[in-house]
Amino acid sequence: MRLAVVLLCALVAVQVALLAAPADAGELVVGYYDKKCRGVENVVQWHVRRALKTNRRAGAALVRLLFHDCFVRGCDASVLLDASPENPHPEKEAPVNIGLAAFDLLEEIKAAVEDRCPGVVSCSDILIYAARDAAHALSNGNIHFDVPAGRLDGLVSSAAEAQAELPDSTFTVQQLIDNFARKDFDVEELVILSGAHSIGVGHCSSFTGRLTAPPEQINPAYRNLLNHKCHQGTNPAVVNNVRDEDYETVARFMPGFTSRVRKISDFLDNTFYHNNLARIVSFNSDWQLMTHTEARGHVHEYADNATLWDGDFADSLLKLSKLSMPAGSKGGIRKKCSIATHPLY
Repeated sequence: MRLAVVLLCALVAVQVALLAAPADAGELVVGYYDKKCRGVENVVQWHVRRALKTNRRAGAALVRLLFHDCFVRGCDASVLLDASPENPHPEKEAPVNIGLAAFDLLEEIKAAVEDRCPGVVSCSDILIYAARDAAHALSNGNIHFDVPAGRLDGLVSSAAEAQAELPDSTFTVQQLIDNFARKDFDVEELVILSGAHSIGVGHCSSFTGRLTAPPEQINPAYRNLLNHKCHQGTNPAVVNNVRDEDYETVARFMPGFTSRVRKISDFLDNTFYHNNLARIVSFNSDWQLMTHTEARGHVHEYADNATLWDGDFADSLLKLSKLSMPAGSKGGIRKKCSIATHPLY
């Protein structure tokens, strides 16, 4: 009997250790939940598609969340955590994370998944699934990839760490290159992932310098449009892609562009590269790509070949989704994505 008790305790200790250790990126598996929580990807996709029918900008927010989560401590859903005694200033509070959204949508999906399979599916996997499905929907099905899963949710979230790790919209091209290199992304991948700025919004505080930039850096008509928008309130959000602006504003400041204004916004495509070549991007970090020979070459490449960018963007998102938690980190499966759960959950 004593031997049986010892063996049982040893087995429990092994199970606890496995749960507390994050899955290495190399151990992630496509179809990870096929037996653990059958149909979970369909659940995520249904909720994402329903949300996008009401608000396509939620899809842009999900794609942005994938990047902002995985670039800090790996893909561990740390960006979703609210303030707590353990994490008094979480990643959400970092200035570089201004405007992050879709948290409620992810909590809605998590609740539905918990009803189906309690304590099985991590918020980090749900975020990756949701961002993938959003990219697929916003690109009219042109961006697609299979998601390997098996991540755990992290316990640590720090605004200071997010501010130090994420690229800033004021960065020079060399700062961008160095920042991405720390995550093992090269210049081409930097340019590829920057293409996500064909969708979503940015706050005026993120591109203040562009409001007075010279004509060789920004189209004067577009600069005037941004100045107009940024005087409409206290640090308002402005669409990243002028194609998604309201028709009246474009007709007033950029009348030659009105034929390209779309009634439906946030199409994830290669228009970012056309806009950058025309000097009608809002962030300094985007314009900076034009100051570097290799980066500028890739901007031209993807402006000329939308299909190539679709495939390369999918590959880059997949690579991004495999960034792992720091060595020695502990993780668990959260009941709610905004609240850290002890690894013994």
